[in-house]
Amino acid sequence: MREIPPDRNRLNHASLSKELGYANQPKDMDWLEKNIPCQTSCPAHTRIPEYIDAVSKGEYEKAYRINLEDNVFPAVLGRVCARPCEDDCRHGREGLGEPVAICFSKRSASDFDDSELVIMDKIFPATGKSIAVIGSGPAGLAVARDLARYGHSCTVYEKYSEPGGMLNQGIPEFRLPRELIRKEIEQITALGVVIKCNVDIGKDLTIAELRREHDAVILAAGTLDPNIINVPGKDLTGIRHGLDFLLEANEREEADIGKRVIVIGGGFTAMDCARSALRLGCEVSIYYRRSREEMPVTKVEIDEVEHEGIPLELMVGPTEYLGENDRMTAVRFIRNELGEPDDSGRRRPVAIEGSEFAAELDTLLLATGQNQDTSWIDEELASALVDERGWVKSGEKAETELPDVFVAGDYALGASSIIDAIGHAKTCAIAVDAYLMGEVRIEEVAEIENCYETTRVPEMDEIPRQNMPAIPLDQRAFTTEVDTGYEFPAATTESQRCYLCHFKFEIDNDVCIYCEKCVDVMPVDKCIARVDTLVHDDDGRITSYKDAADPTPHEYDLLYIDQNECIRCGRCEKVCPVEAITIQKVSRTCIPATLLAGKSDSQESVS
Repeated sequence: MREIPPDRNRLNHASLSKELGYANQPKDMDWLEKNIPCQTSCPAHTRIPEYIDAVSKGEYEKAYRINLEDNVFPAVLGRVCARPCEDDCRHGREGLGEPVAICFSKRSASDFDDSELVIMDKIFPATGKSIAVIGSGPAGLAVARDLARYGHSCTVYEKYSEPGGMLNQGIPEFRLPRELIRKEIEQITALGVVIKCNVDIGKDLTIAELRREHDAVILAAGTLDPNIINVPGKDLTGIRHGLDFLLEANEREEADIGKRVIVIGGGFTAMDCARSALRLGCEVSIYYRRSREEMPVTKVEIDEVEHEGIPLELMVGPTEYLGENDRMTAVRFIRNELGEPDDSGRRRPVAIEGSEFAAELDTLLLATGQNQDTSWIDEELASALVDERGWVKSGEKAETELPDVFVAGDYALGASSIIDAIGHAKTCAIAVDAYLMGEVRIEEVAEIENCYETTRVPEMDEIPRQNMPAIPLDQRAFTTEVDTGYEFPAATTESQRCYLCHFKFEIDNDVCIYCEKCVDVMPVDKCIARVDTLVHDDDGRITSYKDAADPTPHEYDLLYIDQNECIRCGRCEKVCPVEAITIQKVSRTCIPATLLAGKSDSQESVS
């Protein structure tokens, strides 16, 4: 295969601004956004095709390290990620089968990696700067990890006796073994991050005191203030918030909730509450105001709930809590129909008049969301940090009105997923570093490398998605992990389904002789197109193309590989007699800004 030389002017049919190295022009970032949809939709921008490619080759330690670079908790997320990447996977498009099991493949990278602790390299030398992080959930630990790699000293303050936040308190052990949480937290403390537990900020220490002791303070306290549905009877006993129940159940493996339990909600917390209550011997049902399709949870989670025999009562909403002697005995519901979409993009539930009914219970678990608790913020700082609703003022931004105070994860976003919190924490870490150092030291870029093959063949497109093995129903105890993970053959087979969208096949029309041998072997209709015109915007991005009016060779302008159709099989490159087709790997990654500028610093180390 002919390699692209590093310095050569090309016609404007080139899809990137540079031949090799690091690039961050609009057309480069646009290529990444459009052509690697799984990475684009991952809030942490994990290099998904790259680690799946490593799994397919049995390079599990490499796959784990790729994950660790971007998402901090590979073993954890390989079990409990919300998987926005799979929603956008090319393999899940109409007619192409099911999405690649990206999450399960992440788990394989962890399960088959024999390393004890994996300690990431420092990116910059020690700066002498000190940072306080309030909260040791996914966001707090992720932002501390990244800032430690940037050379800063980080101390994390945790209210509870063990770090991990919702990883420990909100996710049952049958979904997430605790030893995995501890190992991946230990990989963070091995970088020098200090975690101080049993420290209640607002009581034991104030933000003002932390500001005096540190150069920056990050609020990563999550969303622990429950959202209680405001209907008549809300003050009756027997109503509990789901997170409160999960905290008790996860710590004690028991909870005083009676025999009959109803869970209201349709997200991960609702599923975890129901499956936990079932393991405590309860008769439990889930009631949700929209349809199954609108439930903000993965299909796998809903399937497991139904497999375990937990009824789903859909399209219903509570209108009144009923009880006697201040104790709840039932909930009155009304049936809904779906109206127009609301701000979330899901169709709004609309009550059907005259459809009320009552359901008896002992305990109601509300998994209806939660908000930021700002009551512990110093009174003298509240005007700068808290709005009139009692929410953090900055919204989704990491910065606040106080230059040395930042927010990370759910404390900025509101209740979200673990991967959302980690993605926001990465953004926050870059903002904190820029504040402390007076310049932006980390840049997101396209890294462009020559390569020789992808190892894909068209037959891999026909491989069905591999099912995740699980233990039988009669063995499902409170602390026994349900999913057992892929065996070696299934892990390899599943990873081979990936289209490896980070590989770029491109025809150099300066060299092409238009023999059309590549067209003769193309496995997908129009993965190679005869084109009269490429359409560019003002920033040089290729936005579309115009099909050739005359398909006769030399009558049309050029041959163009459509990355959206290309399955990265390499047939075209192998038959080209003049080596006009190049293969490159294009990775979305973060690097020190000095590397983008072409400078070097012997003290910098990039993993």
